[in-house]
Amino acid sequence: MRALLIAAALFVAAPAFANAPVSSAVLADASKAPAERTIIDGAAWRCEGATCTANGGANQPASRACRRVVARFGAVTAFTYKGVELTAEQVAACNA
Repeated sequence: MRALLIAAALFVAAPAFANAPVSSAVLADASKAPAERTIIDGAAWRCEGATCTANGGANQPASRACRRVVARFGAVTAFTYKGVELTAEQVAACNA
């Protein structure tokens, strides 16, 4: 019975996880992408080539999250944090 309740709770919660805002970064230099998962401010970043995606993360402005990622991975050409996409100007400021 206990297992059935746990399974039911996970089934109900699954759509919430599926709709969670995604964070992503496109690195200017794919050679700087980490081979392993990297935690930055609570977000678990995984990279494949120059494209990195993350789940979770601290409640902070996208511009700050971008600066933190750039400090660890190098310059980015595009950045989205929890569904908030930075403009070209904001990305340039993040890389500065």
